[in-house]
Amino acid sequence: MCEFISWIETADNKIYFLSKKQLPTKKGQALREFCQADSDLTGHGAIRRYYKLAEHDGANKECTDFSTPANFPDVIVKAIKDGDMAGFGVNPFGLLNTSAGKAYGEAIAPAFKAYHEAMASALKVYNEAKATTFWDLFANPENRNPLWN
Repeated sequence: MCEFISWIETADNKIYFLSKKQLPTKKGQALREFCQADSDLTGHGAIRRYYKLAEHDGANKECTDFSTPANFPDVIVKAIKDGDMAGFGVNPFGLLNTSAGKAYGEAIAPAFKAYHEAMASALKVYNEAKATTFWDLFANPENRNPLWN
């Protein structure tokens, strides 16, 4: 799986990447239908498919270090600053200053807590059903591996 942000760089320094600008187009919608999940849209395969690039057409590049814009081609830096990458990737660390990062953490904390509570409750129900069902089935000798009869 490719990381956010991924791009393809050709020998003549042309940069190919996907942003939210491509998704509403006919080609973008076809790509979205082709991909198994939205997370696939950040990958080199999706980029190559959208731009009809062959495997030998450029080098696959990716970077997850958002601590400095120097880690990315200028065209991608512009797309990030313009908000064109919203909806791609998972809120990359390094883009917000300390106070905005704190505000972000505080804003999502209630949802994060609710998520974990729901997951814990669902896991408890799942584990109980799994254990009960297994032993209920095993209690009937007809359901057992013959070596256990």
